[in-house]
Amino acid sequence: MKPGNWSQVTEFIILGFPHLQGVQAFLFLLLLLIYLTTILGNLLIFLVVCLDSRLHTPMYHFVSMLSLLELGYTAVTIPKMLSNLLSEKTISFSGCLLQIYFFHSLGATECYLLTAMAYDRYLAICQPLHYPTRMTPALCLKIAVGCWLGGLAGPVAEISLVSHLPFCGPNNIQHIFCDFPPVLSLACTDTSINVLVDFIINSCKILATFLLILSSYVHIICTVLRIPSAAGKRKAFSTCASHLTVVLIFYGSILFMYVRLKKSYSLDYDRALAVVYSVLTPFLNPFIYSLRNKEIKEAVRRQLKRTGILE
Repeated sequence: MKPGNWSQVTEFIILGFPHLQGVQAFLFLLLLLIYLTTILGNLLIFLVVCLDSRLHTPMYHFVSMLSLLELGYTAVTIPKMLSNLLSEKTISFSGCLLQIYFFHSLGATECYLLTAMAYDRYLAICQPLHYPTRMTPALCLKIAVGCWLGGLAGPVAEISLVSHLPFCGPNNIQHIFCDFPPVLSLACTDTSINVLVDFIINSCKILATFLLILSSYVHIICTVLRIPSAAGKRKAFSTCASHLTVVLIFYGSILFMYVRLKKSYSLDYDRALAVVYSVLTPFLNPFIYSLRNKEIKEAVRRQLKRTGILE
């Protein structure tokens, strides 16, 4: 199409799961239940860590930050997904870019925060004598601020490039929310530069943090294996189990979704991966950290007793 014939698209239509049109009401109720559980679970962990002085340690400081992050992360996509299941599936061009920006900035923040949590476990297990002097409250605050600032700055270049692309139709986004790959596929011009920039940024961000986490756990495993008693090994591994589970679920999906130059999977495959890292991971986090963590379960009981809910 010649540049003079371009008619700029002002809104997009998010198709979601077009093959599941007959079960929209069921999907709405299921997603609503998952979202409410996600909010209550993450909010509970955040408040318990803030209110219980026994949990005022670096590890639980990062856990509470992760719970707070998941509240924002899900708020970017799930309310709009719920709206799309019941009514018109349109979103404005600027609204789509905002959704992409906040989704990717909060996703990047989660990558950095999970890396910080791995470093915290590395210091606690591999260098226990130096841990109190190295992982100080001031350092925890600096790490948290750095994670948020790094995440918020991450997608700026990609958003800037996308905002200057011409979109002349069709305007159907083959995904469950606005994201770079499906939006770039609708542009009326060559997007190879955008794809390359997106690939480089995602590779550096996702692969670098994943390799740092992997390196931390290699050192942790080597240290734990040198512990003579079986009880000591179990205790050391138990402090890492929840974090490692979250890392495997989160990175297992985003690595396949974003660290690739060409689209090599079906649209339904991409949608299923998006459900994992945008819906299921935030939903499962409170269960992973509460069911596998005795200290958090005891802290919840103390707070419930303090409020009179439990006797």
